[in-house]
Amino acid sequence: MLLSTVLQQGHSWLLGHDQDRLAAKEQAHYLTWLQRRAQGEPVAYIVGDKEFFGLTLAVSPDVLIPRPDTETLVEWAIELLTPASKQVLDLGTGSGAIALAIQHQCPQVKVTAVDASAPALATAQANAHRHHLDVRFVLGDWLTPVAGQRFDLIVSNPPYIAEHDPHLAALRHEPRQALTSGADGLDDIRHIVMQAPAHLQTGGWLLLEHGYDQAVAVTQLLASQGFSHVSTRFDLGGQPRCTGGQILI
Repeated sequence: MLLSTVLQQGHSWLLGHDQDRLAAKEQAHYLTWLQRRAQGEPVAYIVGDKEFFGLTLAVSPDVLIPRPDTETLVEWAIELLTPASKQVLDLGTGSGAIALAIQHQCPQVKVTAVDASAPALATAQANAHRHHLDVRFVLGDWLTPVAGQRFDLIVSNPPYIAEHDPHLAALRHEPRQALTSGADGLDDIRHIVMQAPAHLQTGGWLLLEHGYDQAVAVTQLLASQGFSHVSTRFDLGGQPRCTGGQILI
């Protein structure tokens, strides 16, 4: 993948030219990238982009790398949007992956995307411009910058890893603030679940991505705040990955 990107050629071309020598500039570029990869830096950061739901998105260490499992959240969101749906909110948008995928698939809705990181929002805005998608971007902490506004659907892939989780070592190149959330990883999810009902239209939905072992806890949180029809969706590996509910009053 790295060599293909350096040479701007497809994999089949590489196989057909496996005896070709690299030019000096190409070799230097390739070796630099190999050294970065050998140190554990993700390929997406090295090449600068990542595919998500049919869109090529620019990524940098300012944003979490979009994962295929998050497409489960997007698919569920698209299923819930009706011809009457008008407003969608994406909390903690990062690269803009979720917001842009929904806007791309559902041009009839207006998507608002919030993030507390100005560099992350700049990346998301660049991705929106790249794909000519008219998403509204707002800087701020979770629901604070949309006070007084109501939405038909709120989606979020918030930080949900416990602060001392041993798996964090493998994610050291990604922004810590986009990964961890308190001792049990649920602090941000608690905050969103508590605040969301005041920002949803009657019949509106809240969908949350979470860790593979957090579905029961998130289900209980949603139920405690008056959400109905609470259910969980599973990711590509068969793990419970997203839980959501509907506000009926």
